[in-house]
Amino acid sequence: MTAAMIQQSTERLFAAEMSPALLLRFEAGEFAHALWQRVADQGLTLALATEAAGGIAASWADAYPILHGIGHWQVPLPLAETMIAAQLLSMAGLDVPAGPIALIEADAPGAWLLADSAAGLRLTGRAQRVAWASACRWALVSLPARVSLPAPVSLPAPGPAATSASGRILLVDLHDAASVHISAHRNPAHEPCDEVALHAAPVRAQAPNPILALHRPVRTLGAIASSVMMVGAMEWLLAQSVQYANDRVQFGRPIGKNQAIQHLLALLAGDVAAARVAALVACADAPGVGATACPAAVFSAAVAKVRCGEAATRAGPIAHQVHGAIGFSQAHPLHFATRRLLAWRECHGADAWWAQRLGEAAIHAGSAGFWPAVTDRHFAGLDWPPAG
Repeated sequence: MTAAMIQQSTERLFAAEMSPALLLRFEAGEFAHALWQRVADQGLTLALATEAAGGIAASWADAYPILHGIGHWQVPLPLAETMIAAQLLSMAGLDVPAGPIALIEADAPGAWLLADSAAGLRLTGRAQRVAWASACRWALVSLPARVSLPAPVSLPAPGPAATSASGRILLVDLHDAASVHISAHRNPAHEPCDEVALHAAPVRAQAPNPILALHRPVRTLGAIASSVMMVGAMEWLLAQSVQYANDRVQFGRPIGKNQAIQHLLALLAGDVAAARVAALVACADAPGVGATACPAAVFSAAVAKVRCGEAATRAGPIAHQVHGAIGFSQAHPLHFATRRLLAWRECHGADAWWAQRLGEAAIHAGSAGFWPAVTDRHFAGLDWPPAG
């Protein structure tokens, strides 16, 4: 399936299914089960997965329209999370369970414990702000090597391509009431953003991290996905703002004829264009199921998250300024996009988090290594900030 075919099918599906009424029902507490089934039936959840797992092994560039569509149509589903989980699980040779899958990057040293027992592997740890956890049956947990084995654990020997530094991915059943406790919270878009506590939770499946170049695969791929989603939402905001500026007549002429409004729209358009390019480059550098290396993926993910996060910070206020008081009303759909920008800006590392790591890696590279690292789109230590 080509990118054009994916784009056409995604647009048809979301254009037919999405509406302000559906979003209001979701915000009142109703999960969009029918929409999820349509999305799953169309194969979008497995777009990045291997063909052996039922997917189409699409590249991230080919899957860009799906992630963009989540933002453009403000789709209230854990679709991006499930796509990433399906890719990692299928690349590792594990079965992809049916239904939505949450993502956890367990990269806090000392906060996680993987222990062996007579009943199998058990995982203990706590994660905050886990998107969609309360709406998912399963969670894919990424344990980077620096925190994955704090206690002696007997694990199967990794394959010939794996290394001891690759970390592991684990599948945990979030419906295991005896070992999993979820404290429900909501982000600004009213999407679940929960605290998950695991107390010796059974590990249903595990494997070495299948993307050796990414020490934090969930955080890196999640940052790329949320960047693309923000671009979709910002492009929708720009189109709505331009249309409103042309339609709204005040003092005998459209408000878009005023230089102040034109200036705001020009700023918004410039931010959207720059964010789009950063997100497209990140998708081009992201590893697909057949990738053996992705040297620029973390750098491009960082740049995209910084650029899209900064753009999102300005995009919402500009769109609301152009729309005036009507944009702040509950009845107007503008807030569905602007509140999601606030939420997605923080997902998988805010722009400030990634900017700090880019800065630390650039300083570590020194004057001699800075320019080669920029042109190669690869800073040593960006995934794991160098000590000292």
